[in-house]
Amino acid sequence: MVHAILRGVRPARALALASILTLSGLLLLPTTQAAPKEPAGADAAAIADGVKLIDEGLKTAWTENKITPAARCDDYEFIRRASLDIIGRIATPAEIKTFMDDSAKDRRRKLIDRLLGSEEYAKNWANIWANWLLTRSGAFGRGQYHEETQVWLEEQFSLNKPFHETVKALIGAEGKNTENGAVNFILAHVGEASQRGEERENGQFIMVPITSRISRLFLGVQTQCCQCHDHPFDAKLKQNHFWGINAFLHQVRRDGTPPVPGNRMMSFTALTLKDDTTVNSDAQVYFETRNAKLLPAKAQFIDGSKIPTEDRGDKRVPIQGKARREELARLIVEHPNFGRAQVNRMWAHFFGKGFVNPVDDFNDQNQPSHPELLEELGKRYKHYGFNQKTLIRWICNSEAYNLSSVANKTNEKPESEQLFSRMLLKSISPEELFESLMVATGSASKEQKKELRSRWLDNLISNFGDDEGNEVSFNGTVVQALMMMNGGDLNTAIAPGKEEGNVAKIYKEYRGNGKAIVRELYLLTLNRPPSAKELTKITEAIPLGKGVREKDVLSPYQDLLWALLNSNEFMLNH
Repeated sequence: MVHAILRGVRPARALALASILTLSGLLLLPTTQAAPKEPAGADAAAIADGVKLIDEGLKTAWTENKITPAARCDDYEFIRRASLDIIGRIATPAEIKTFMDDSAKDRRRKLIDRLLGSEEYAKNWANIWANWLLTRSGAFGRGQYHEETQVWLEEQFSLNKPFHETVKALIGAEGKNTENGAVNFILAHVGEASQRGEERENGQFIMVPITSRISRLFLGVQTQCCQCHDHPFDAKLKQNHFWGINAFLHQVRRDGTPPVPGNRMMSFTALTLKDDTTVNSDAQVYFETRNAKLLPAKAQFIDGSKIPTEDRGDKRVPIQGKARREELARLIVEHPNFGRAQVNRMWAHFFGKGFVNPVDDFNDQNQPSHPELLEELGKRYKHYGFNQKTLIRWICNSEAYNLSSVANKTNEKPESEQLFSRMLLKSISPEELFESLMVATGSASKEQKKELRSRWLDNLISNFGDDEGNEVSFNGTVVQALMMMNGGDLNTAIAPGKEEGNVAKIYKEYRGNGKAIVRELYLLTLNRPPSAKELTKITEAIPLGKGVREKDVLSPYQDLLWALLNSNEFMLNH
C-alpha cells in the first residue's frame, strides 16, 4: 500500500532508484590519512593540549577493553560530518573541491578552521542554543521571540564570547526583548503566577520551570524532581536545594503578556524583564515536604553558598534586584560541574552520545564513562577561558572524531558505544535537514528561504523532532519516509522550473554527459562521488545515453535526486 501511494507522487523509476541506493550500501570503506595538525591562526599549544588529552584518554580505555578502533573515515565522509556538526548543513560541491585541493596531511585541520570562521558557524550554534534554551514548543519555541534570542546568540558566537560570560548574560538579562533577546530565556520559563494576595511575599511568578532549566542546561543536574522531594538517585541533592536556587529568582517581573500557543491570531507583543525590589525582600520562599510540612528556604546555592547581604536602611538584608540573579549566575559558572556539563553536552553533539547520558543527568547513580577524561577536559576548558571554538577544535581534531562509523568485531556491541572507538550514526536535526535540502535542491532564493523554512519546519519538527528541544535517535519510520517522499514541498524543490534548481543548472553545465551529471548529484547530496557499482546500476536503471528521448530531459535526474534525498545516507550524519 505504501508503494502504491508513492507511485502517485514520483514515477516508478524513482522508486527503483531508491531501491538500488538502499540495496547497494551507501557507505564507502574508510581510507587512511595522516593525523590533523594544530590550526594556524589559533593557539596551537592550546589545541594540541586538548587533542592529546582526548587521544591518550580514549586509547587507554580502548586498550583496557581490548577494543580495536574503527578505521579512519575517508575525506568525503569527514567533510560532510564536520559541516553538519559545525555549520548545520552538508557541504557544497565547491566546498568539497576546496577541501580536496588542500594537502592531504592538513586538509581536515584547515576545514575545521574554515567552518569555525564562517558566518554559518554562529548562525548554526545560535539556532542550536535557542532550541536548548527555549525548546521548540510554546510561544517562545517558534516565531518572533525565538528569532530575537537567535539574533542575540548569533552575536555571542560570532564574537566567540567566552561561554561563561554568555551564561551570566542570560541569567542576569534585563530590558525589552525587542532590544535584548537574552531576556527571553527567563521569560519563557517563569511558570505559574503567584496566587492573588501572595505577590508581595513571593513575587509575580513562582519561577519553578526556570529553576530546573538553569540547573539542567548549565550544571547538567536534573533538579526538577527535587521540587517535591529529595533526589531519588543522588543522596547529595535535597528538596531544599531546588528551592534555595529558586529563591534567587523571585524578584523577576515581566511586563507584557506573551500570546497563547495555538492561537492563529497570535500576536508577539513586546515583553520586558526587570526586577521588583519591593517584593520578596527577604529572599525566602516556602515549600511543602512529602509529609505536608511547610518549610522555609533562603536563597542558597547547592554548594551551601548563601546569598550576600547589603545595607538597607538600619539593617542588612539579602541583596536586591538584578544583583540576585547575577550572584546566581556567578555561582553557576564557578561551580565545578559547569565546565564538565558543557564539555559533556558538546561531546554528545559531535559524537551522538555524551560521557554522561542523558547529558543533563549527572548523579551518583549515573557516572561518566570516562570520569578522568571528562574531569580534566572540564578543567582545561575553564583554563582556556571557556572558549567554544577551542573546545570544538579539540573534539574535531581528535582521532576519535576522525573514525569511521563502520564497526568491527571488537566494537560492534551496544555496550562498546561509550568507548567512542567508532562514530555513531546520528539523526540530523530538522533544521539541519532543511538547510541540507536547500543546498541539495538549490530551489530557494534568500528572500524565499525564510518563509519556506518556517513552513517546512512545521512539518519536519512534528515528524522528526522533539518538542522539548532534545534531539532524538533516528527511527526510520514509515511516517517519516512518507513525509519526505510524498511531500509536495520536496517535489517542488526538486523540480521548481525548467531553468531553476540544481538539476537544471547541472544538466546545462554537463549536457550530454550523463555520468558526470550523476557524479555531481552525488556530490551535491551525499558529498561523495558514486562508487563504480552504483554508477553502473544507475545507468542501467535510467536512460542516460545520447539520443534517448524524454518528454522532459531533466526527469531522470530529478528522479535520481529524489531517491538520493530519501536515502538513509542523506538523512543520517555518520
